[in-house]
Amino acid sequence: MQTTGGVGGEQARRWVRAPDLLTALRVPLAALFVAAPQMGPRLAILATAAVTDVIDGFWARRLGGSRLGVVLDPVCDKLFMAATFVVVYRSGALSVWEIGGVLVRDVLAAVAFLATLLLRHPTTLPARAGGKAVTVCQLLTLLAFVVGSDLLRPLAWATAAIAVYAIADYTRLAWRL
Repeated sequence: MQTTGGVGGEQARRWVRAPDLLTALRVPLAALFVAAPQMGPRLAILATAAVTDVIDGFWARRLGGSRLGVVLDPVCDKLFMAATFVVVYRSGALSVWEIGGVLVRDVLAAVAFLATLLLRHPTTLPARAGGKAVTVCQLLTLLAFVVGSDLLRPLAWATAAIAVYAIADYTRLAWRL
């Protein structure tokens, strides 16, 4: 059922759409990644999470997004990354500082969103190239971890550097809006 009305001429959005179900799949995938003891299952879980992230985005743009999807997608993404990087940390493959650098954009985005909720002005920002680049680099960093690549640490540092750029970009956008 579609809602009526809109803000500033914006078309009304449904509360939930089919792509949201694909988005929500990343939460159990995160739990499975944590529970998976071997490279093969972790690789399959990581690939599934990456594919669902791409497909749900294209599908939502084609159908039109939902009110839930605007919040659900970034929340599920952040939960997946947090859970998977707990596994990386527990393995000792990266230090807490390196993992912090990889996840700094996600942590700050979550804090900013919670602040807007507390101020009763909840808002989301549109996806930007820097944010998408961080996500790709996070996935590549996880891939390097899963397969035991020597590129793990350099990818973590590159992800952190791109995250700093993305934070600056989103901050500029937030101030303009």
